[in-house]
Amino acid sequence: MPNATEFIADLARSVGFLSRLPVPGRFFEGHDGSISRAVQAFPVAGLVIAIVPAFALFLFSGRDPLLAALIALAVMTLMTGALHEDGLADAADGLGGGRDREHALTIMKDSRIGSYGVVALVLSFGLRAAALAAIARHDAGTAALALIATAAASRAVMVAHWHALPSARQNGVAAGAGQPEDGACNVALFIGIAVSLLLLVPALGLPSTVVSLVATGIAGFGFTRFVHRKLQGHTGDTIGATQQISEIVMLSALALIV
Repeated sequence: MPNATEFIADLARSVGFLSRLPVPGRFFEGHDGSISRAVQAFPVAGLVIAIVPAFALFLFSGRDPLLAALIALAVMTLMTGALHEDGLADAADGLGGGRDREHALTIMKDSRIGSYGVVALVLSFGLRAAALAAIARHDAGTAALALIATAAASRAVMVAHWHALPSARQNGVAAGAGQPEDGACNVALFIGIAVSLLLLVPALGLPSTVVSLVATGIAGFGFTRFVHRKLQGHTGDTIGATQQISEIVMLSALALIV
């Protein structure tokens, strides 16, 4: 386990990598750009990123839960610079439209968005907003906690996806950032699960929380296996898509259970 100083530095670099939030430059001075160890803090970075959107969701749910959910997702998207949404759209285009590995990778590298990408984004925002609204109708505080918990858990799953597969490209962003260390991946998964349990069990109970986590894990594992068969490795786009898929599944599971 890292000491507190190392973890704070990893958290700062994780927030800088995953969002547009300002991070003091001292955390990057003399750093080689690798985040192989820093990924252990991805779930906590997700929690930090989700606090403001969760507050917006809680604040506006009394007026209209669906509108509040869309506002929360809009705020989160602005904070991340649509990093994960971009990965989802590109991965959907490549994996859905690619004839083979090389064709899929070529499509994913193209900055233009295709039909698969558009549909994936519509479903992502639609399903997450509908799920958050359904939870908010039950209790606004629980919806806010669910948004924070899924932000943490989904970023743990994306680390697992990243760790499980080699890089599909030698010169991609993910390849340049480095392969997650074994210990860092384990810490990320532990934190993601622990945060979810701490936030959701008091509000929804242990069985509901465990079911949502299991569903999320199955979705992440299934997508990782699919990407392995299709590309024989990960890309930055598939890592971002893993986060989105995990968040969609966990929120949907919670909404169906609540």
